[in-house]
Amino acid sequence: MTQPPIAAKSIPAPLGKTIYPKPYAALLQGRLKRKLGKYFGLTHFGVNLTHLLPGAISALAHSHSQQEEFILVLEGSPTLVLGQEEFVLQPGDCYGFQAGTGLAHQLVNRSEASVTYLEIGDRIEGDEVEYPNDDLKATQLPNGEWALTRKDGSTLGDL
Repeated sequence: MTQPPIAAKSIPAPLGKTIYPKPYAALLQGRLKRKLGKYFGLTHFGVNLTHLLPGAISALAHSHSQQEEFILVLEGSPTLVLGQEEFVLQPGDCYGFQAGTGLAHQLVNRSEASVTYLEIGDRIEGDEVEYPNDDLKATQLPNGEWALTRKDGSTLGDL
């Protein structure tokens, strides 16, 4: 049986949900990520409809070793932090993040209005995520889940 189309905004998503541990998790309290691809059972790539309230961030500044990402701004004016540079984006602006460059990126909503963007990424196995501004590293496990450690590989314990 086929599934009928659905309004993207009707797919449930808890505000502020993240895999980051404390204290990093608190930084994402204003982010709402609807996992559209997961809802439809897609396994080769992910598609997220993400909303950032004023002052919210998309993620900690990070770079992927294997996985690539693409964003398309639908509403609002987020700031793209790309390494040491910053760019204010407008609806219709897009950017692609190549894997393996080491160039950290994140979106920050410094405006007084909400931001909505589409985020697409592949799911190539064996990905590692570096966070240059934080003592955190993420490693993708064979089952697709993520293991978080300190940069030296030690457990996070109490941060």
